Amino acid sequence: MSMAEGDTLISVDYEIFGKVQGVFFRKYTQAEGKKLGLVGWVQNTDQGTVQGQLQGPASKVRHMQEWLETKGSPKSHIDRASFHHEKVIVKLDYTDFQIVK
Repeated sequence: MSMAEGDTLISVDYEIFGKVQGVFFRKYTQAEGKKLGLVGWVQNTDQGTVQGQLQGPASKVRHMQEWLETKGSPKSHIDRASFHHEKVIVKLDYTDFQIVK
């Protein structure tokens, strides 16, 4: 990825499958997102997964995607991560990274 590409703002939706509820996954996701300077949201679903949206520079979003796929919170067990609706955006839709109840 070139520097120019790395700075392009992108938006991507995600859903994480596995043991990801009741293990502070949302809290850690919010903290990691903020650390990377990303905006978006994270929430638990009724299906036992965690879903949300990431927005920010492509290079940072890629880093976060890898974190969501491989790391997560210390007590989580990630089976798989699904990413969809990726698109280039002109400006961010959010000002913060929020946990949605």
